[in-house]
Amino acid sequence: MGHHTFDAAQAANLEDAATRYRYLSREELVWALDPDESATVADLGSGTGFYTDTIAPHVAHVYAIDVQDAMHDYYREKGVPENTELVTSGIETLPLESNRLDGAVSTMTYHEFASAQARSELARVLAPGGRLVVADWSADGTGDAGPPLSERFTADDVTTALRESGFDIEFRATRPETFLVVGVAGE
Repeated sequence: MGHHTFDAAQAANLEDAATRYRYLSREELVWALDPDESATVADLGSGTGFYTDTIAPHVAHVYAIDVQDAMHDYYREKGVPENTELVTSGIETLPLESNRLDGAVSTMTYHEFASAQARSELARVLAPGGRLVVADWSADGTGDAGPPLSERFTADDVTTALRESGFDIEFRATRPETFLVVGVAGE
């Protein structure tokens, strides 16, 4: 599978709430993450901070992680919440301590970093019992929106990969174009 990042020149398109919430609502994201106000979480592939802004009011600290400095620049111009730290990094080598996170979310970005190394790194930085929320474009979809079908995974693919990386699957749902999987880090 070819993995590429979202074109930062098109960042403003990621701020369209009507389109974004059609595939994952803010209520569903917060429900899936199930954070408490003392939690430290990461938004994996945070982009413009659209979903980071959804999470920030519910937790103590958010790492907005993106591989593109240009996305962080856009987010800075938009305004970053006080409890949010911008981190420029790939998911395969996160500059975080082991067991640092209570949760992490990947909203329409898993296909950009999916690898055994990235899953291993997520298992390392998530504390035991930490939640990993993956909402992404499905390979079972039509391809009318999002990345090409050839770059997508199915919910079954992600569920299997997370289990092999030591996650217990707590929730799984498929939709016409997307899926949602919630994994819990093992001991």
